Amino acid sequence: MNEINKLISERKQKLEELRKLGVDVYPRNFSITHAISQVREKYGTLKAEEKTEETVSLAGRIMSLRGMGKASFAHMKDQTGKLQIYIREDVLGERNYQIFRKFDIGDLIGVTGKVFSTKTGELSIQVEDLTLLAKSLRPLPEKWHGLKDIETRYRQRYIDLVVNEQVKDVFCTRSLIIKGIRKFLDNLGFLEVETPMMQSIVGGAAAKPFLTHHQALDMDLYLRISPELFLKRLVVGGLEKVYEVNRSFRNEGVSTRHNPEFTMLEVYQAYSDYNGMMDLCQKMILSIAKEVLGKEDFVYQENKISLGKIPWQRFSLYELLKEHTGLDFTNIHGLSEMRKAADRLNVKYKKDSPKHKILDHIFESYVQKKLIQPTFVLDYPAEFSPLAKAKKDNPELVERFELFIGGEELANAYSELNDPVEQRRRMEKQVEEKDIGEGREAEVDEDYLRALEYGLPPCGGLGIGVDRLVMVFTNSNSIRDVILFPQMRKETG
Repeated sequence: MNEINKLISERKQKLEELRKLGVDVYPRNFSITHAISQVREKYGTLKAEEKTEETVSLAGRIMSLRGMGKASFAHMKDQTGKLQIYIREDVLGERNYQIFRKFDIGDLIGVTGKVFSTKTGELSIQVEDLTLLAKSLRPLPEKWHGLKDIETRYRQRYIDLVVNEQVKDVFCTRSLIIKGIRKFLDNLGFLEVETPMMQSIVGGAAAKPFLTHHQALDMDLYLRISPELFLKRLVVGGLEKVYEVNRSFRNEGVSTRHNPEFTMLEVYQAYSDYNGMMDLCQKMILSIAKEVLGKEDFVYQENKISLGKIPWQRFSLYELLKEHTGLDFTNIHGLSEMRKAADRLNVKYKKDSPKHKILDHIFESYVQKKLIQPTFVLDYPAEFSPLAKAKKDNPELVERFELFIGGEELANAYSELNDPVEQRRRMEKQVEEKDIGEGREAEVDEDYLRALEYGLPPCGGLGIGVDRLVMVFTNSNSIRDVILFPQMRKETG
């Protein structure tokens, strides 16, 4: 029997002993009066050996135990913090103290008692009543590092949250960031909406979808890769400022920057364009940083990021490519020439990659990681963005930007194409080239084109990767560090 199984066996034995003593080892509830943070806030100024008269009730998990004969110390932890508790046999009673001696680190308990400060000035609770709330049959990990443990952290996030305070802080920050997004947009008069997660036609982005089947309707559906086309239908319908904090799904690779299920913010505003979206984007991210982080400057991957220098720097895509590769991509035409450029730059690409995908690989290899300070990259080739409006002075380019901070792509936006004839032409071309997998053919979204024929006003659209924004704000190395339950391969063994 290995050490873990031995400890589990010992804890199960204690569980049976507690039951024989008449202890309800999994009671239904416990009334608390304070969270640990509230106790610390209210009584944190107690002097050494000073004691209050107020009785408090707290609940949490035992994180340490130290027995000293007829008295013991322990630390308990709830969502808000950690606090020492002091248990004495002459206060608790002989029988209840013996019950307590069968408790283990990891057990959930409820305590009632008075707050005091020890001789060394540590705020504590002198326990007058003690209740077991749930017996922990598995021991908490003693060490939490190494590659193997990192994978275990993602699979068993419940334990990661218990033993790693920094992890809890990341996800609390994530929640505050999403609240900040909603607060910022709501204050500007945007309306939060919900659009379908199951769609009959794949649209809104170039990505492979997940396929499912609706039994009652006997029809195949796709998990959405983007809510874009539905949100723009709402703008056609007169909802001029809308947004959705949405879950989207893409049946593609898993990496430190990609998860098949992810969170996006998409925003659409009538009578605006990609310049308006740039202003909105930088104001929103700066506002959230001030509110959530309390500052404009922070460190991401050892780089100091400064958000306060408004407006953020702006460069054209081709300008950056020429600066960092030495090649003028405005003079590179056709797939064959793009392949030669990639070969010259030692950039790998798939044999069936279209021209714009190869250009994207070149950008990622030579430019992206150098964009540390907030940078808007502007004006992409039209084949990158079939839903974006062409530039007036150069129809081969579209009015689109991507935002990079700390070398990470955080946002994508453009002036929305609202010409139904041109949109049909582009969609039909996209369908010819699009591979959605499952041996299925892509379709033109006829209903979206019908909506455009009723009239979509000039419109700016913005998408922000919420997971990546959280990565940057929390200085996290991987997207898995900011998703509570990231997608993993099936566990074996």
